[in-house]
Amino acid sequence: MAYKTQKVKEKYIPKSTRLLDQVRETLRYHHYAIRTEKAYLKWILHFIKFNQTRHPKNMGKAEIEGFLSHLAIRRRVAAATQQQAMHAILFLYREVLHLPIENTIAPIRSKKPKRLPTVLAQKEVVALLKQMEGTHQLMAKILYGSGLRLMEVVRLRVQDLDFEQGLIIVRNGKGNKDRATLLPEPLHMPLKRHLHRVKTLHASDLREGYGAVYLPDALAKKYANAAKTWRWQYVFPSKNRSKDPRSAAIRRHHCDESGLQKAVAAARERADIVKRASCHTLRHSFATHLLESGTNIRVLQALLGHANVSTTEIYTHVLKKNLSAIKSPLVNLEM
Repeated sequence: MAYKTQKVKEKYIPKSTRLLDQVRETLRYHHYAIRTEKAYLKWILHFIKFNQTRHPKNMGKAEIEGFLSHLAIRRRVAAATQQQAMHAILFLYREVLHLPIENTIAPIRSKKPKRLPTVLAQKEVVALLKQMEGTHQLMAKILYGSGLRLMEVVRLRVQDLDFEQGLIIVRNGKGNKDRATLLPEPLHMPLKRHLHRVKTLHASDLREGYGAVYLPDALAKKYANAAKTWRWQYVFPSKNRSKDPRSAAIRRHHCDESGLQKAVAAARERADIVKRASCHTLRHSFATHLLESGTNIRVLQALLGHANVSTTEIYTHVLKKNLSAIKSPLVNLEM
């Protein structure tokens, strides 16, 4: 009987001696995002402190389950938060310490509530956008008009905007996947005017000896001058240059997402919208309104970048047209 030979994944051996430095080094070797790096380091540190600063080499399944159960029972964290903590600890054991960990880790799980997405009516979207101005209004219009996630808007590069075909190319989206979505025609001129101002800012940076942006993975080494080219610049750059936390290089990074979040929250208050509307609510509204207009759910799945159509189907539960034809039993009561 012939057996298939399985390619063994090469293990990375960190050069550092301190555990957290080893974790950081290994995460960067595997090209994890800076946000993931910070989150994993935080959870690993919490795990060690929870177990009286014992070294993870001297712990195992029981301690992992105890910590994760503590998060669910005592801390009452969300299911996604508990899942992230588990992934961080498993990364520590499998990729850094190279210690076997059973696949049957079974902590008490945080319950994941089933909630319908908050969706704004079109007149509420108009009211919200009217209470915004400038760059934040433009970003909010992309959230609603293209269905992007918050960080997908913030991380847009100039080359991701295809005005000729009316498309936005989302690079390294959720799940590290690329996809194409809509670039509505009403956004073309405002975006072009915005890019003209950004290009002027980039030219100023170049004159002062800067102008390079962060490039993903090893592109900076492969294409030495690409970081300073116009097409790689962020569509929504930061107002100020800052130090890169990994390379210590002075760069102009993309803008901070918290600015847009605060702008949307303030606009919601001024528009007197009582719903819990946020940046992600605009994405929910994009999806629901497209379904109401007759867009095929498979097409919507591709636009949103959902791996499974069941994720997209949640929007069918909030469609107006599915409810408008139904009469409540109250109308038949004779009172």
